[in-house]
Amino acid sequence: MLGTFAGALAARQISFTGLYADTVGEVEEEGKVLVLKRIKQTFHLTAAEEDRERIERVLRVYADSCPVARSVRGSIEITSELAG
Repeated sequence: MLGTFAGALAARQISFTGLYADTVGEVEEEGKVLVLKRIKQTFHLTAAEEDRERIERVLRVYADSCPVARSVRGSIEITSELAG
């Protein structure tokens, strides 16, 4: 998912450095089995402030082109946000 986000930024010629994500999975018990229900990602990167709106727009749509996000859609809720 991080790679798809980075690729989407690059495709839009948005310059950035230091991209990484803090990712947290939330698990619930279903019939004595632990099941991953939610993934929350917080992306960290350094970019020009004037690109913030475009970066946030990419953040809203990149998952539609992400193989991992598309594979688990409907089973695992995925949320993404920018740090700071």
